[in-house]
Amino acid sequence: MNFLKNINVVEFSHMVMGPSTGVILGDLGANVVKVEPLGGDKTRRLPGSGAGYFPMFNRNKQSLCVDVKSEEGRQIVRRLLEEADVVIENFRSGALDKLGLGYEDVRAINPSVIYQSSKGFLRGPYEQRTALDEVAQMMGGLAYMTGPEGRPLRAGASVVDIAGGMFGVIGILAALVQREQHGGAGTHITSSLFETTVFLVGQHIAQQAVTGKSVQPMPSRVSAWAVYDVFEAKDGQVFVGVVSDGQWVKFCEVFGFSEWGADERYSGNGGRVEHRASIIPVLRDRFAQMSKDELIEKLNEAGLPFAPINRPEDLLDDPHVMQRGMYELRLPDQDRSALLPKLPIEVNGARPGDASDPPVAGEHTDAVLARLGFDEEQVRNWRERGVVG
Repeated sequence: MNFLKNINVVEFSHMVMGPSTGVILGDLGANVVKVEPLGGDKTRRLPGSGAGYFPMFNRNKQSLCVDVKSEEGRQIVRRLLEEADVVIENFRSGALDKLGLGYEDVRAINPSVIYQSSKGFLRGPYEQRTALDEVAQMMGGLAYMTGPEGRPLRAGASVVDIAGGMFGVIGILAALVQREQHGGAGTHITSSLFETTVFLVGQHIAQQAVTGKSVQPMPSRVSAWAVYDVFEAKDGQVFVGVVSDGQWVKFCEVFGFSEWGADERYSGNGGRVEHRASIIPVLRDRFAQMSKDELIEKLNEAGLPFAPINRPEDLLDDPHVMQRGMYELRLPDQDRSALLPKLPIEVNGARPGDASDPPVAGEHTDAVLARLGFDEEQVRNWRERGVVG
């Protein structure tokens, strides 16, 4: 997808939120140069649950390793910024300002630049606080809603980092349209972890306003539908939902519950929810006698929403995911590849095409510097003195 093929992006970022913004722009065709410190972004070397951050969020980017704490390094970066349409950064407030690379500094170099910052908080009493995805989930009510009562639990992926990155992209695209339509003025866009979380739990804030009752964590909630739960089959778990009167009729027909289909108490959703205690035990007993495949076959026949309970690695055996939804990309600094998901969009029925591998640290330093007009001797000199790597 080359929607943004003439858009030049300079990325100063690490971890997840900023790189998420960059990878989306890169997948949409933008030319993204990731500015890394000598030796590479420390995210590359995270262990445990952070081991997948760099390969997942840094494809379709070029890596330029440069010491931005040196005057010569900043000279290189300033040259790069002269041709930038977009700058992405997600460092703590004031960090890039100290290096002369904050918004006002960059705007002085390039008045039309769109400068996007990913922060913990937008302006207000908390704006100087340090935040993480986990901090935002806890403060913003998402962890409370996810875990059982009294046991707040973060979501099982970096949902706030990624959603915050997406809001950053939305702001950038809006600013690009505004610049195209109304002239070359630059813009400073900020997205944040905390406000993203507040937006995500907005449905629960609205629920309390509508019902007048305090919302309950998801494991304790009163479901809006009678059949909306995880059930045990002989060999695994399956989520099943029946969320309309038409689905209920079909469900009763396919699974042989003719007496329920004829019972006026169950004819409407409110009645089914009221009598949920008489429905669910029967379903649990019936489903427990079926294999997962048998249950899924019948649910599919009925046209109901259902889902086997998968682990992330199970998706590598999923025929739908594997048909068009994955890239095979080389893992940086490793002699092997991995299958990683594409952007979850189609354009005219097509998924995003080929992608470049996540870069080795400094892989494109020479190419970027040559494009900026620096000669080989100058680059060699900088390399020997540790200005670039």
